[in-house]
Amino acid sequence: MKIKAGIVGGAGYTGGEMLRLLINHDGVEIVFVHSNSNGGNLVSNVHTDLLGDTDLRFTDELSSAIDVLFLCVGHGDAKKFLAENPIAAGIKIIDLSQDFRLSAAAGKDWIYGLPELNRARIKTANFVANPGCFATCIQLALLPLAAKGLLKNEVHINATTGSTGAGQGLAATSHFSWRNNNLSVYKAFEHQHLNEIGQSLLQLDNDFNQDMNFIPQRGDFTRGILAAVYVESDLTAEQAEMIYEDYYSEHPFTHVSKKNIDLKQVVNTNKGLVHVEKHGKKLLVISIIDNLLKGASGQAVQNMNLMFGLDERQGLRLKAAAF
Repeated sequence: MKIKAGIVGGAGYTGGEMLRLLINHDGVEIVFVHSNSNGGNLVSNVHTDLLGDTDLRFTDELSSAIDVLFLCVGHGDAKKFLAENPIAAGIKIIDLSQDFRLSAAAGKDWIYGLPELNRARIKTANFVANPGCFATCIQLALLPLAAKGLLKNEVHINATTGSTGAGQGLAATSHFSWRNNNLSVYKAFEHQHLNEIGQSLLQLDNDFNQDMNFIPQRGDFTRGILAAVYVESDLTAEQAEMIYEDYYSEHPFTHVSKKNIDLKQVVNTNKGLVHVEKHGKKLLVISIIDNLLKGASGQAVQNMNLMFGLDERQGLRLKAAAF
């Protein structure tokens, strides 16, 4: 029997990725795709690459005949939607906004949905808060060290994201003429994803109290995140690599590369790749993901698979482009 899914916010980037994944997921039937602005329109009229793949239409109505609801809405809109539209008991919810990521605000019912941190808890969860894209990429670089209590000095992070990380809404910094052949820093030292990163590091090491110096950048490409993270460490490169390989040995989407890595290895996949190097006293960790897949919709489907007892790779065996 297939999992019956509903999608709210289906017209945006993460909604489009969710549709592409679930249409091709053998264990899922999409019951409805909700959109206030596109009710009645063909999904393929908005996500034009889906022409020939689906005859689904957007609806401005909701159905309770589902097993799981994906909230692909903007930050602040998930809480508002759930307050205005009570969801029937027994329906699992996966929220892709930031509304329920912080445990102090979300309460005990919501589980932070990073499988590399909380896989066992996700399997029994009814409500999952999908992590942020920057937060996912950076945590993959830091979790193995935190798990060993090895983050004893301040953490330095430089990370660059593609334009889709800002969503579909128009802004001065999202126009092609501004973004193309351009690079800029934003929210230096105060990006909102620092809060969920810190929460996760404390979960693994309750003595963690180091500063995290995060410099986010807007890249002139469409999708993907590359994070370069460094800390002072007594580990050799070989010791660090063993720690990372051991931590991720049972996580099918995160892999440790002995060679340097680049975004084209992960774009259009649900993979996370990490690479470690030692430079004097500094341990450098490079981490890469696709912000719309492992950083959003792909990870949400991975969480759904875990919540319903499926192989977490189902529907996500995606291949990166070779060039």
